[in-house]
Amino acid sequence: MSGAEVPAEAGSPSFLTEARDVALSFGRTPALRGASLSVAAGEIVAIMGPSGSGKTTLLHCLAGILTPDAGEIRFAGRRIDTMGETERSTLRRDRFGFVFQFGQLVPELTAEENVALPLLLGGTRRAAALKEAGTWLERLGLDGLEKRRSGELSGGQAQRVALARGLVARPEILFADEPTGSLDSLTGEQVMDLLVAAAREQGTTVIVVTHEPRVAAYADREVIVRDGKVSSFSAAAQVSS
Repeated sequence: MSGAEVPAEAGSPSFLTEARDVALSFGRTPALRGASLSVAAGEIVAIMGPSGSGKTTLLHCLAGILTPDAGEIRFAGRRIDTMGETERSTLRRDRFGFVFQFGQLVPELTAEENVALPLLLGGTRRAAALKEAGTWLERLGLDGLEKRRSGELSGGQAQRVALARGLVARPEILFADEPTGSLDSLTGEQVMDLLVAAAREQGTTVIVVTHEPRVAAYADREVIVRDGKVSSFSAAAQVSS
């Protein structure tokens, strides 16, 4: 078994990822105050809430980027908050995908190299990784832009490159933090259409932080975070394509 493999513990519930009574403070400022959330495999969940509510902190805890002060974070039934940083890094590399508000592309790399990066880090040979990256770029309407760097792309193009990078390794969970926040409404809807279609096709679970109801409407379920707690749940109406 490789370091990236996380077996489910006996008797664990059928959720893919969970936060249980999670608390986390930055200095003397509480960010999470007993937040709990369970997400099933294949589910698309939108986390909403006002600025400073703790929604991004909750996302980062679920992704193993931050370690809570109290409570538990579980993935596939196993606690990841008690893992060492090396093991969490391997988990993020091999089984998680990420899309952030401003894409965070590596400026020195071309579009195809940015998309191929998770595969290359996972040990895929360069030729095979670039071929798979090209397939994703074509799928997202970016064929012909393979050799362009981030500074040569529009905001919408760069965010689609970031989306391709987040999905290229077929992660079990895609964590998206305000993925349309830097885009106009039409481009944002196009990105969300592509994200949802790709996730549905390969069975990827999606957890997306957003302040936009239009984006949250793409999810199966909305979670509202206020004052560091998950305060309400609601079903989200699917946006028609």
